[in-house]
Amino acid sequence: MHYVYMVKCSDNTLYTGYTVDLEARINTHNKGLGAKYTRGRLPVELKYFEIFESKSKALKREYEIKQLSRKNKWKLINKEKF
Repeated sequence: MHYVYMVKCSDNTLYTGYTVDLEARINTHNKGLGAKYTRGRLPVELKYFEIFESKSKALKREYEIKQLSRKNKWKLINKEKF
């Protein structure tokens, strides 16, 4: 399975990423070994994820989410319409 996820960083910013092992990826972030962006913003907390059967669909969705405004990312997390 392929996952697109959003985590909330300790400074209340959001980080969006892709992985094939969600639990391991969150643990990696929180050990300071994940993305450079999250290393100085620990700990991170998983707020949202979607599951895909193909890597290409997941990466396309990751890009779509990254293009959203912060407000719309929070609406997505809270399952609100925007």
